[in-house]
Amino acid sequence: MSLPHAILVALLEKPSSGLELTRRFDRSIGYFWSATHQQIYRELGRLEAEGHIRTLPTEQPARGQKKSYEVLPAGRAELARWSAAAQDPKPPRDVLLLRLRAAAVVGTAGIEADLRRHLDLHQRQLAEYEEIEQRDFPPGKDTPQDRLRHLVLRAGIDLETFWTRWLTHALDELADLPADQSR
Repeated sequence: MSLPHAILVALLEKPSSGLELTRRFDRSIGYFWSATHQQIYRELGRLEAEGHIRTLPTEQPARGQKKSYEVLPAGRAELARWSAAAQDPKPPRDVLLLRLRAAAVVGTAGIEADLRRHLDLHQRQLAEYEEIEQRDFPPGKDTPQDRLRHLVLRAGIDLETFWTRWLTHALDELADLPADQSR
């Protein structure tokens, strides 16, 4: 997924200013696609120059006013084209996994504490996702849009469940290693 497409999705859900987009990224899309305030504003300029979005007209002069944007037909068409295109999965790049490979070569000193920290972070993220699921997807909320949004959330829940199980297993394995592994 690319940032321009994430912005098009967000703007199709609700026309917004750059600041509002940043806040929405922090609360929803940011769980799986992050962007800084500067990246969002830079991309808004590009999308507008390409004719994919436009600034909404305001009653007041634009100077000092926040601009709100909406998606134009060309932007909707680009998002439809992109969402229908095939894309191969990308292999995961996770520094923690690389660090475990390094620990196999140089020893495990210090790795247990970070594994525990990661486990705590993933447990907290899982709890947050489960809370969102309870709040935003009660039984009977099953419009096509809701079902697709819930699928995205389920991916997050399943991923965090995987990480909490895997980290628990990794800590168990680490505890079973001979004491001289901290070379």
